[in-house]
Amino acid sequence: MVEKSKGFQIFAHIVMIVIAVCSLAPFLLLLSSSFTDDKALTEYGYSFFPRVFSAEAYEYLFTSSTSIFRAYGISILITVVGTLVNLTLTTLYAYPLSRRDLPIRNVFAFILFFTMLFSGGLVPSYIMWTQTFHIRDTLFALLIPNLLMGGFNVIMMRTYLNANIPDAVIEAARIDGASEFKILRSIVLPMATPILATLALLVGLAYWNDWQNGLYYINNTNLYSIQVLLMNLQRSLDALTKNAASSGNISTANLPSTSVRMAITVMGVLPVMIIYPFLQKYFVKGISIGAVKG
Repeated sequence: MVEKSKGFQIFAHIVMIVIAVCSLAPFLLLLSSSFTDDKALTEYGYSFFPRVFSAEAYEYLFTSSTSIFRAYGISILITVVGTLVNLTLTTLYAYPLSRRDLPIRNVFAFILFFTMLFSGGLVPSYIMWTQTFHIRDTLFALLIPNLLMGGFNVIMMRTYLNANIPDAVIEAARIDGASEFKILRSIVLPMATPILATLALLVGLAYWNDWQNGLYYINNTNLYSIQVLLMNLQRSLDALTKNAASSGNISTANLPSTSVRMAITVMGVLPVMIIYPFLQKYFVKGISIGAVKG
């Protein structure tokens, strides 16, 4: 029996290693392709070990746009502030819904579910945010629309609190004279660290990868996030390459279009890959605890 169990563990480890390699291989290919030139990519194709090493793509990104560091700063600011505000609002909504003694809990639950079923649409939302709240060309345009709070996150938080926060613990704290905010701050939040880290990762990814709000509401280039800036850089590069090819301008036509696309993707993904290992423990714990009740 022990030998069978050991054999299964070896097999499972081999399978997981293969899955990990297959998951990591596309990014490694992307990274290696960004450190070569277009001529080598055209002649030799994509390879994990580029035959011609070149940082021309990154040089083009950093020299053609002086605002790339500002865009990184805006993205980091919006991601951090948006994630903190989102978690605060989600917790303040989910915690009362998890309390069975809340008198109008069903009313708040209905409001939450109703907003998940119906949406005002893109045009009414755009008119509301730009003409009523006047958030166009402000950082609030990157922070508030569509991302500040989500019904699905509230449901996840409420389900976790129902399954993993015993009523006896809350009742004991109430008997000791603790207020609702003290119970939330001192008891519920420390016990809800896994789900908070899970939601922080999901919300942070949504804010970091968002480009739609910038496309809809931002015209000021000084307020571009990194995703919007990189997208505009790629558009500008494509336009330059097409115009150069049609006009016969060889110096412009030789711009590193393919490797720049790879470098743009690397710059957009790399910060997330750096941060994820620090939240992985809580993320896995939140998923596993949320899947098992008791």
